[in-house]
Amino acid sequence: MTSLVLIEAEGNTIKPASRSVVAAAKRFGDVDVLLVGENGAEAAAKLEGIVRVLHADSTPLLAETIAALIADRAGDYDHIVSAATAYGKNVLPRLAGLLDVQPITEVVEIMDAETFVRPIYAGNALATVRSTDAKKVLTIRNANFEAVALGDSASAPIEKISAAVEVPDAEYIGIEVSHSDRPELESARVVISGGRGLKDAANFKLLEPIADKLNAAIGASRAAVDAGFAPNEMQVGQTGKIVAPELYIAVGLSGAIQHLAGMKDSKVIVAINMDPEAPIFSVADYGLVGDLFEVLPQFQAALGA
Repeated sequence: MTSLVLIEAEGNTIKPASRSVVAAAKRFGDVDVLLVGENGAEAAAKLEGIVRVLHADSTPLLAETIAALIADRAGDYDHIVSAATAYGKNVLPRLAGLLDVQPITEVVEIMDAETFVRPIYAGNALATVRSTDAKKVLTIRNANFEAVALGDSASAPIEKISAAVEVPDAEYIGIEVSHSDRPELESARVVISGGRGLKDAANFKLLEPIADKLNAAIGASRAAVDAGFAPNEMQVGQTGKIVAPELYIAVGLSGAIQHLAGMKDSKVIVAINMDPEAPIFSVADYGLVGDLFEVLPQFQAALGA
């Protein structure tokens, strides 16, 4: 039984989420990986335990094109898997449509080759589902699987594949990528998130010295994003990014159910909020009831930030 994992690279580095998905896919048997884009093939070949790297270096980064590319090669694979990131959730449902199968998303546990566990009801319950489709199309929550290691040198062969896939009504114009010196939100060891309690976008900058000191990623609640305090790519929650860092610090964030669904699996949760009845305290390991505008400067001073 062979699986195909759609992996993501940033420059010449394989993203940690993709390494976790490779670990999950190895439970099915042999693993090939597919990398779309110019860079990262040599790094992908260092992933431990994979059979080969399929590299399409000239395909535009369109979900429609990538899905069609995978569909052309789907006959060789029983399982096609990606991380439950924005990239994977953009491509794999389209692929499932092309293959006429039911995608199984946000998998947190693999019982066997046909049976999987995934959250439902905003993470308040877990469903065990069994698929009888000939091809299993899965997105995996990377936080629930240990990442595979990278070897010192490339051990898997790299096979260049044709990217000549025509997709009507879709045209690649360009891509704009935001760059940051901070860790990626979905793979950061520490995350500090702000909510509507920060009151405006200028106050969101109060999180930055603490994030820099802790080498943390900065997140935001949906309410903060909707209010224009932070960009969409910083949103944590059911309709944003799912995170499970070692330390999650929630600042001025009430803890709406859709936000809790995206971070309640964090190892240690610290909450700072003026409202002692805020739902965030129900999942917090440490809670501080207080004015964040007084607490954050003290926190920063204690860290020496």
